[in-house]
Amino acid sequence: MMNVSQTMETEEDLLTCLHIKLHHPQQSCKGLYGLLPLGTRSRHSADDPLRLGRDAQACTFALVDVRVSRKQLALHAYRTPQSPDLLFTIQNLSQRGRLSVNSSELGYLERTDLPDKALVRFGEYEMLIIRESGEAKGSFEVDFEVLAVPPSRETCTGEPSMTPVVETGSRVMNSFPGGLSLPGPLESDETCYS
Repeated sequence: MMNVSQTMETEEDLLTCLHIKLHHPQQSCKGLYGLLPLGTRSRHSADDPLRLGRDAQACTFALVDVRVSRKQLALHAYRTPQSPDLLFTIQNLSQRGRLSVNSSELGYLERTDLPDKALVRFGEYEMLIIRESGEAKGSFEVDFEVLAVPPSRETCTGEPSMTPVVETGSRVMNSFPGGLSLPGPLESDETCYS
């Protein structure tokens, strides 16, 4: 007997999924991800661009951060005659913000193909986007996760950070191999409690 909830699309369990893993140096003390559906997969129509920015009205997903552009970026789904897979492009929607995809910078309204695994950076954010293939043509899923460590460190991909280590303290551990410790608190501590 067929389950009623599965009559909508026979490819129900085979949706392409974009796993979006986020990191920001001050994510623990600021509610940056308060509007994101963390821990649940959300489903989206493939013919609608998925937008991320701070404007919850204009974007599919919003970040609670005044330094993020109203509309920061868009992910567009597409297919090619050569492949049954749902593929994606990423587009920079910010006139003032820089957006890089695996170390390649995109200017305003420029777009590029999103690889199966991409490190996307804008402002102090790092997003690791991993595409998991599925067979459904009309829709896809998005799964947000927050990472404790910047994805560039975790995956050892991408160029070294443009930010000096001491400036944010976000890439510094309290002790180095060999037992050397850093004196005093990290600078990022004061921004958390102000």
